[in-house]
Amino acid sequence: MGKRGKNKDNKDPNLFIDLFAGCGGLSLGLMLAGWKGLFAIEGNRDAFETLSHNLINGNRDMCYEWPYWLPKKAYEINAFIKKYRSQISKLQNKVLLIAGGPPCQGFSLYGKRNKTDPRNWLFRHYLDIIKLVKPSFILLENVRGIDVEFGKKRRQTTNKNGVGRPPKSFSKLIKERLEGDYEIHAGLIKAVDFGVPQLRPRYIMLGIDRNLLKGNNTQIDPFELIEDYRLSFLNEKKLPIDRPVNVKEAISDLETHGKALIDCVDSPRFKQIDYDSPQTYYQELLHGNLNGVAPNSLRLPKHRDKTVKRFSTILNTCRRGVQLSQEDRERLGIKKQRIVALNEKRPSHTITTLPDDILHYSEPRILTVRESARLQSFPDWFAFKGNYTTGGHRRVKDCPRYTQVGNAVPPFIAEILGKVVSEMTERLLPTN
Repeated sequence: MGKRGKNKDNKDPNLFIDLFAGCGGLSLGLMLAGWKGLFAIEGNRDAFETLSHNLINGNRDMCYEWPYWLPKKAYEINAFIKKYRSQISKLQNKVLLIAGGPPCQGFSLYGKRNKTDPRNWLFRHYLDIIKLVKPSFILLENVRGIDVEFGKKRRQTTNKNGVGRPPKSFSKLIKERLEGDYEIHAGLIKAVDFGVPQLRPRYIMLGIDRNLLKGNNTQIDPFELIEDYRLSFLNEKKLPIDRPVNVKEAISDLETHGKALIDCVDSPRFKQIDYDSPQTYYQELLHGNLNGVAPNSLRLPKHRDKTVKRFSTILNTCRRGVQLSQEDRERLGIKKQRIVALNEKRPSHTITTLPDDILHYSEPRILTVRESARLQSFPDWFAFKGNYTTGGHRRVKDCPRYTQVGNAVPPFIAEILGKVVSEMTERLLPTN
């Protein structure tokens, strides 16, 4: 089950597929950790356009192999399974890892937490593909809300025999359906502990094929490995180990202060900064070898004068780095429940899909898409495609750039998870 093969150079290809791939943050990190992506499934055209630009048609050293039988386009996962079930089954003994992050909107503790949101149940298709492919390892990433039951006072659900049973979190449902074939390890990790300038607690589930553990005295706790790898990962990237990377270190080179404003290259009615160069080590790390070339998605927001005045008042009178208190919201006439003015000396609060959740630390505006991407640890070469924002009835269907970034797995987190699973393959899988 899931036994790895060798390529012509006698090297392990470490193939993975990414389900609910979004714009590609999880795949990017796995590739940076040495994994080879076979393909990715994403139902939204906007997100798939970004993924395709960067990881299908981009740098050939950082791209999926992509099978001949699968068109390079957005696919709803249920339609993908229905149309390609036979081809999916033939991936047994070829794909080592299935990774993914089923949609989390209904689980999120930040949004309108809704147990009846149909997107909550898309994880069943994730499980269907696991059953067809039988990978050696599985990786699931989601918001921490997936591990929380919905409310405290609920009626018990009833099975077909009329017997009541207590409600369960979605993570427990997933775990129960996997435990027959996989040893499951699950827990929370914080992005900020791994060099990401953002708190972002995430729920991680890692599964190991039980057949690999039979007769094997090797004891593996993936979360112990994650902690073991943490320092070496930070040292490898030359990031601080005794404190988090703060917001100013991450995005100070993207401030408007002291810079000329030019027409936005991909949104002409808007402005962007005339980019100069990185100012801190973290910025240099993410800027890579662009040599001062401006990253994309620098469009500055167009706020009304009233909005700018309100944001200025927040920056001048409210605590930085914490959500506005109820008293502050009432004083300022703000109905929005969640809004944070960043503290430049601290990491950011969790980046969400709503751009007005977070205000810049020194300028009366929301963040740009690129600033949000920096706080997610996306490299500057990674370009985002599609509309910047959307609204109205299109909000539940579209996936504009802000949403793509907010939904993404931070590549740094994905990279360290990829290193940990690679370590598990070396311990558990025989070589040919």
